Amino acid sequence: MRRRALLGAVGTGVAGLTGCLGGGGGSSSGQSDHPAARNLAAQPALGDPDDAEDLLVAFEDPSCPTCRRFETETFPRIRDELVDPGDAAFVYRVFPVVYDWGKPAVQAMEATYDRDEAAFWALKAHYYAEQSAFGTDNVLDRTEAFLADETEVDAAGVVEDARAETYDDAVQQDLTDGEDADVSATPTVALFSGGEFRTLVTGAQSYDVYANALGV
Repeated sequence: MRRRALLGAVGTGVAGLTGCLGGGGGSSSGQSDHPAARNLAAQPALGDPDDAEDLLVAFEDPSCPTCRRFETETFPRIRDELVDPGDAAFVYRVFPVVYDWGKPAVQAMEATYDRDEAAFWALKAHYYAEQSAFGTDNVLDRTEAFLADETEVDAAGVVEDARAETYDDAVQQDLTDGEDADVSATPTVALFSGGEFRTLVTGAQSYDVYANALGV
């Protein structure tokens, strides 16, 4: 099993805005000792967190409606304008605290990532695209059907591991690191630039909020 176990702070009212739980704070430190940036090598990432000038570490819940708005409205521009050109890396960490179906969903995400990273990103996108169709009674059945139809991953094995919470250590590590980073709402994105922590951005903020905080 492979799984898991960045300019001084300039946050001026960015953190704590309209996340799914409300609240959120921040702390000032370098990337190397900031809790949001722990265990980066074990996290799903787009871009290279070790080489990119800017780093965005997102704590999200697939059941969170505000996370869905971030993922469908803001994240595509972050990916296209910052990550794809190689200027930034994006790391996804789970923080299941909104609706109950998010808890088995993140277990399935961890099990999927351990098997196939591309399938992980596909499953993440599927959860947000079809968010209203999921509930505690159907999330793992729908997850298995999607993975079987749309990916090459062992869908039945993913669901078996999700039910057994085989990757719960990874989920708990994300929760612990998020809490230590003052994450109290989703989505919350920790921004780093040049190896230094900038700020936390909470809620479905526009691309310009991220670009301004990173100075890009």
